[in-house]
Amino acid sequence: MARKGIVAIAVPVVLSALLTAGVAPARSQGAAQSPIDITPSSIRFDTHLPPLLISYGHHAAGDLHYVRKDAAASDGCAVRDHEETEEFEVEPGAGHVTLSGVRYDLVQFHFHTPSEHRFAGHADPLEMHLVHRSAAGALLVIGVPLRVGAPSTVDKVLSHLAPECGEEVHFADIDLNTLLPVNRATARYTGSLTTAPFTEGVQWFLMGEKTVTQATVSRFQSLFYAGNARPVQPLNGRTVQLELPHI
Repeated sequence: MARKGIVAIAVPVVLSALLTAGVAPARSQGAAQSPIDITPSSIRFDTHLPPLLISYGHHAAGDLHYVRKDAAASDGCAVRDHEETEEFEVEPGAGHVTLSGVRYDLVQFHFHTPSEHRFAGHADPLEMHLVHRSAAGALLVIGVPLRVGAPSTVDKVLSHLAPECGEEVHFADIDLNTLLPVNRATARYTGSLTTAPFTEGVQWFLMGEKTVTQATVSRFQSLFYAGNARPVQPLNGRTVQLELPHI
């Protein structure tokens, strides 16, 4: 297959990414912070990246809860901190990924608005982060941009948002596989957590977009009306590796 055809199939994360100019990055806590703006000059193609093996359950239970950052504030239940979010805690053993022989268990996934990662400056309405941890404590996060379109499993998860000061929402049956796009090619780089303490050494795997309804986007954005996304951080010489199929 011609290289042009391979790239078109294997790199959905670039998508319509090269549409707009980038946004000036905010000051970082260190040299390898997240999120980032993936620019054309930062991209490197690699046919020899180790595969990310994904094993997610089709019938998983879990609880959606509100992550508070202002519990000590007297008005915390009514005020939205920019690092707060809705987080789905996955039952242990429901999903994991394997990279270079190391298993990373899916711990939780959460959401940001607008999307934290940019593609040549372009942002989507939401971004989902699926957080995995190895037995040694290493972190691997899959990022999925969410844009308006056909309904998906994410709509089910965000159909009833957990209140900041109230009961969590229980789900008895979620198909974790359908949280990810069908084409699972990734853009990879090393960065950090996007909330305090901004720990570095996080392995980021960015995938192509999933769709959600406008109602879901509006519901989430009405709760986090000022947004809950960290500004993009400087690349500081880092590159983003795009996987291509082995030829």
